Amino acid sequence: MRFMVMVKATRDSENGVMPSEELLAAMGQYNEELAKAGILLSGEGLQPSSKGARVRFSGSKRTVIDGPFAETKELVAGFWLWQVKSKEEAIEWVKRCPNPMPGPSEIEIRQVFEAEDFGEQFTPELKEQAERTYKQVSDRK
Repeated sequence: MRFMVMVKATRDSENGVMPSEELLAAMGQYNEELAKAGILLSGEGLQPSSKGARVRFSGSKRTVIDGPFAETKELVAGFWLWQVKSKEEAIEWVKRCPNPMPGPSEIEIRQVFEAEDFGEQFTPELKEQAERTYKQVSDRK
């Protein structure tokens, strides 16, 4: 099972406050543990929403909204993509994580959809298309 593990933004992260050397070292060590355990597929920190944009869809209309975005607690400051056996295993790994922000913070865990989760709507043709696409991506690495 794959899980997206998201570090939620805080006022500091949205204001561009950089982590301390100690926190960077602790997170680096934690990421090494994840890699050694064979569960880390990807992980990155994200720039503040002031450097981002959203595209809102309404029928065929597209509206671009530049950051920053108001609801800090709804924003993501960084993420990992993990391959683990269960949500419980992902939770146990998150509990071992250094606090990613000075002060209170939150990490959200969400399971990634797999092809079989979509049922019969995900036809053999669509599966083949997805496999071709993912192969192209993995070939770039």
